[in-house]
Amino acid sequence: MASAATAAAIALLAAIASTAAAGQAPAPAGTGGADQPAPPAPPGEPVRTKGCSPAVPPADSTEIVVCAERVEGYRLNSDVLAAKRAMRSGGRPTRPGPGAIKDRSCATVGPMGCRDGAGINVVSAAVVAGTMLARAVKGENVGEMFITDPTPSEYELYLAAKRQREQREAEAAAKLKSAAAKAQPEVAD
Repeated sequence: MASAATAAAIALLAAIASTAAAGQAPAPAGTGGADQPAPPAPPGEPVRTKGCSPAVPPADSTEIVVCAERVEGYRLNSDVLAAKRAMRSGGRPTRPGPGAIKDRSCATVGPMGCRDGAGINVVSAAVVAGTMLARAVKGENVGEMFITDPTPSEYELYLAAKRQREQREAEAAAKLKSAAAKAQPEVAD
């Protein structure tokens, strides 16, 4: 019992000594000293809840002031989200059509196997070369001629979603403008 009272007395003396060293008046006995929170501001002073005080706290103060602007929130671009959603959906599933299914029934008949196998279609190659040359002269994209699977990239999907959003916003603005024009009374001359 005596040790608990002694420990309490030592803690009280330590609190008084620390406040005296800091230049503050010692706390009255029984108030708890530095363990108690600071009393509320007097009713005449406004309490600042937003923003920071422009005054710099004194150097001998034990008060720590942290000022930072509150962030309004984190929001992803809706166009990026729409593009990712379209990319994940994968679109409509595709099946190989009749062109992808080869007829190999002649390979099992006779010693000759299938005839008219691999060969170069010279006419088609000439047409493709002419088309490439014409596009190159005009300064157009020649590489897009060789795209066999025209699946849009995520960036192309983003641009499409952005165009759709901008179109919806433009239509909504036009409707508001026409409604405002109709609502204004016409002035008689």
